[in-house]
Amino acid sequence: MKLTTNQTTEATLADLYRALDRHQPVTITYTKADGTESVRTIEPYEIATTRAGALIVKAMDRQSHDRRTFRLDRIGAYTLHRGRFLLERPAESAPVTLTVLEIRTPDDVVAREIAREDRDYWNDRYDVEPAESAA
Repeated sequence: MKLTTNQTTEATLADLYRALDRHQPVTITYTKADGTESVRTIEPYEIATTRAGALIVKAMDRQSHDRRTFRLDRIGAYTLHRGRFLLERPAESAPVTLTVLEIRTPDDVVAREIAREDRDYWNDRYDVEPAESAA
């Protein structure tokens, strides 16, 4: 297991891009916004930057069998596996309109920005279902 505190962000990104390119799963230790820590095995399919400048890893989560978004700065450790991806990524869904919540802290701003790109992150962070757009 590699600790992200013991290496540069570039080294972590290189390893994650390698896993993405080779379709190899990665087990991560992840700290949620509320401070709880979880261990998850993911199948990364995209690494991106949010509008706020945070690096995120979009991946299929083997535990939930659904798409998830993980902020790179919250990944505390990771292990690259030799196996191959097992999960199929579901098709992209239509854009949705999110429920408006009061923004109180800088973390809420970051969460809102990430939520614009990932419905699942919004649901995990605020435990609410976004309203569907009326198109």
